[in-house]
Amino acid sequence: METDIDPRSLIGRKAFDSAGHKIGTVDEVYLDDATGVPEWAAVRTGLFSRDAFVPLEPSALVDNTLRVPFERSLIKDAPDFGVGRHLSPEQELQLYHHYGLELPPAAPPEHPAALSDRDAERDFGHVAGQDD
Repeated sequence: METDIDPRSLIGRKAFDSAGHKIGTVDEVYLDDATGVPEWAAVRTGLFSRDAFVPLEPSALVDNTLRVPFERSLIKDAPDFGVGRHLSPEQELQLYHHYGLELPPAAPPEHPAALSDRDAERDFGHVAGQDD
């Protein structure tokens, strides 16, 4: 999916499955915590007013609609976490597994946690591997 699209412009668009069947209307868009890139959309399916989460990658915008490359039955069986709340890492993991998608690469830590032997000796009183 285009990463430079304004996520607010997705709200209200119709969503269709891989066979061209209407799934529903995009209700909310969820951004990746680390990158701010739109990652998931909650699509109101109309079935008991339930929202189904769909991945925005590898979905595409076609003729002002969201085309989701999965069958409607798989989409409607996606885990239901409710809308209006933050998706936890565990919930995102469940969604990736549900759709059979590879997990995105982990963001590198901001500050590496490695210590040199000298730092370890100063901070912990001894160097790992040496007898006390």
